[in-house]
Amino acid sequence: MDRNTVIGLFLLGLVLTVFSIYNQPSQAEVDAENQKIEQAEKVKEIDEKKQKVTAEKNKKNQIKKPTEGPTLSEQKYLNPSTEEKLFIIENDQLRIELTDRGGQVHAVYLKKFHSYKDYVAKKDNALCLFKGGDASNQLLVDIGDKTISTSKYKCTVLKKDAKSIIFELPINEKKSIQFSYDLTKNGFDIKHKISLKGFSPQASKNIQLKWKTAFRKTERLASEQQRVTTICYEYKNEGFSYLSETSADYEPAEDDLNWIAYKQSYFSSILHPEKGFSKNNSTVNVAVYDKTQMKQFSHLKDFTSNLTLIFNQQQEAKFNWYFGPNDYEILGASNNNYPDILNFGWGLFRWINLYAVQPIFNVIISMGSTIGWAILILTIILKLILMPIQWKMFVSSVKMKILKPEIDTLNAKFPNKEDAMKKQTEMMTLYKESGASPLAGCIPMLIQMPILLAVFRFFPAAFELRQQPFLWAEDLSSYDSIWDFGVNIWFYGDHVSLFTLLMAATTLLFTYMNSGNVQQPTQPGMPNMKVIMYIFPFMMIFFFNNYSSGLSYYYFISTLVSILIMVVIKRFFVNEDKLKEKMELRKAKLSANPKEKKKSRFQLKLEEMQKLQQEALKNKKR
Repeated sequence: MDRNTVIGLFLLGLVLTVFSIYNQPSQAEVDAENQKIEQAEKVKEIDEKKQKVTAEKNKKNQIKKPTEGPTLSEQKYLNPSTEEKLFIIENDQLRIELTDRGGQVHAVYLKKFHSYKDYVAKKDNALCLFKGGDASNQLLVDIGDKTISTSKYKCTVLKKDAKSIIFELPINEKKSIQFSYDLTKNGFDIKHKISLKGFSPQASKNIQLKWKTAFRKTERLASEQQRVTTICYEYKNEGFSYLSETSADYEPAEDDLNWIAYKQSYFSSILHPEKGFSKNNSTVNVAVYDKTQMKQFSHLKDFTSNLTLIFNQQQEAKFNWYFGPNDYEILGASNNNYPDILNFGWGLFRWINLYAVQPIFNVIISMGSTIGWAILILTIILKLILMPIQWKMFVSSVKMKILKPEIDTLNAKFPNKEDAMKKQTEMMTLYKESGASPLAGCIPMLIQMPILLAVFRFFPAAFELRQQPFLWAEDLSSYDSIWDFGVNIWFYGDHVSLFTLLMAATTLLFTYMNSGNVQQPTQPGMPNMKVIMYIFPFMMIFFFNNYSSGLSYYYFISTLVSILIMVVIKRFFVNEDKLKEKMELRKAKLSANPKEKKKSRFQLKLEEMQKLQQEALKNKKR
């Protein structure tokens, strides 16, 4: 098996593996029945978990179920209201609306960002993460004979200025709760504090924050946003974790929490308490919309967390609340492991993106380059780094091409299955004498595969690409389109991506340039490798049509540069005739000095197996 055979098989496996790992969602019609079954099983599992947790809560009798309305003794202080008054605090980055119903965050707007709809319409409207009934951050408070939900009651305003506000909710003549919000001068952080007045230390242990959010659709395709939308969190001892990105999920906390993030593709809401959240009765839940819910067209998923608060000695729970972009530089500045939420892949691939691709990309951008040209420069840098590997692969392919007539001769000499050991032994001898190896082209390919897989996750997750135009692409974070035909084609889409076509065309050209070295397996039943290699570029047209145009653009440039490097190496650095002459001299030298013909362990093993096979055949004839 030569280099290109291995590459063909590996690339096909790569496509299947990548799409299995990341579970790229297709159009609504894809595997509809399977999705229904999977969703039903997931809902059943979630219900079972919820029932278990509920049973434990009831058994412990720690938090009572909220009751409707205050008692007669509390009507003087607790004021249920369906009406609300909104208050605004803002800085250079954020505009936050707060309601006096429970002293909650009512809406969040990011001033310097825009939804895709406003971006293409050239409207300067601030991006809305959520508003109105999309979110709530209410408290469940045990006041003795029942548990109340603070979102039902009207608060008074104790203090208000441009960047801060303090609400107070009186419970009775002795107890009250204060909610304060204080924006930083600049940036995406807001300081939030819950202060208990007149509560005993024991009573504060039973207070929960019920945090609900339904992010609004802000990008071109809701399906692309939903693909990476989920709840992420960091345990104090067990580290980073997250719920399913592709389906509904529910999880009781296994450890105390450092912070929790509601994450979508390019923006997040991160709540970070000073004392963390207690694992007792804390749960996180992600719910997805079905086809009967109109919300599926305007929102992503529903997030709900029941979090048990930890108060300090002053009966205060302090938080830092982040509303902002999933930008590596911004998230990393907090020193709280927030970049863990970025979907840069896992294991080695994530390491490559965080410590190699992202830093290089940031340096290029800092030099004043536009995003489109930055991708081009990044591609060239990565290809130059990998050039020695491509050199090794090319030299190996040339050597195998030179040996092809002799290999064909050996295949003709040993056509039968029982001669397979003899043929393999002579093949190994031929490779040894010529200084060639089929694996010499495979190993370098495997070395560069981690980078190819890493960038597969980098560009769709890179915030820098969002709403950045380049050439005919209006947004590099989404697909480009040269023709919208308005009819959705299963597994393809409703448009034609030019960057995807260019990527497929260059891949086809690269395949053609290497197809001459491909050897068709002589064993019966083996697939035609040349056919498989030519099918792959056409498969890419379907796989990448709805992907980020920045990713397709990168692969297009990468393959184009590979072609140019191959042409330069072939024309100026590797002479096939001289290489053939060198291989012949090596064979002649080894023939003249048999002692220098050292057999490898593999050759010795093959010879041993050959002898055993011959003895077995002799015994069979007897």
